[in-house]
Amino acid sequence: MSFALEAEGLTKTYGAVRALDGLSLSIPAGGVFGVLGPNGAGKSTLFRIALGLVRPTSGSAKLFGASAGGTASLRRVGAMIETPRYPPYLTARDTLKMLALESGAAGADIEYWLERVGLGGAADRKTGGFSVGMKQRLGLAAAFFTRPELVILDEPTSGMDPAGIQEIRALIRDLADREGVTIILASHQLDEVRRVCDRVAILSKGRLASEGSVESLTGGRARLRLSVTPIDKALAVLGDRGVPDGPDAVLADLPRAETPALIRALVEAGVEITEARWREADLESAYLGALEDSDLKTGNAADAR
Repeated sequence: MSFALEAEGLTKTYGAVRALDGLSLSIPAGGVFGVLGPNGAGKSTLFRIALGLVRPTSGSAKLFGASAGGTASLRRVGAMIETPRYPPYLTARDTLKMLALESGAAGADIEYWLERVGLGGAADRKTGGFSVGMKQRLGLAAAFFTRPELVILDEPTSGMDPAGIQEIRALIRDLADREGVTIILASHQLDEVRRVCDRVAILSKGRLASEGSVESLTGGRARLRLSVTPIDKALAVLGDRGVPDGPDAVLADLPRAETPALIRALVEAGVEITEARWREADLESAYLGALEDSDLKTGNAADAR
């Protein structure tokens, strides 16, 4: 397997702050890879190191097997880190022309990419009058128009309305599926990550909290929600497989095949069931669970010291 981005023992400190703390992560080439985590988890720092914008305190990062930040590897990469800013007096078209000259991509099809990100009708408007969402679209065009092998996107749909988010989601998936571009993106919109990403890494306090396919992170975690009376009898039947979910419901963690036996046991115990439905797993639950586990491990490590 080839890897687009590899981090090995990556640490970055800013004074007393550890933005990255011995992070090791391998992101395979191909597909869409999500990097999740709360503010301060180290996502943007990882991207900046990969792009050679900052140097790690220790450890290493590679792009396609070459040291990150080198000219050869950077020619294979496009990026949009946080909200892009452009000279307000330039139009969208002139902005891309300027970037094309600076990057040695004078032959890039600027008109095509303006249309593809939804800015064809605003190509001759000055960027100073652009909304946040329009600036994001222009940033996406700037990341894609050199046709790189890898694109790193930090909050690519920030400031966009639901229709715009759906449009960009389709663009990202199309580039990955049809054109073979590897896309790494960070986003706080977990539902969008679930819809667009193949694999996900969850960072917490500069460390890797969890990593895997979206399916593996969320799969097998669906639980049966039962509206019951009285709740204490239901919890007694469930034992360590059940937890309260509000004043009149429980969540049962069990295989679907055991559902009929559980319902019989509850009825025999005198529990009245008014509703039973499966609550499907979601990325939010996996995300919060990974952060909680990471915090516990960090706390235990601190106690041990």
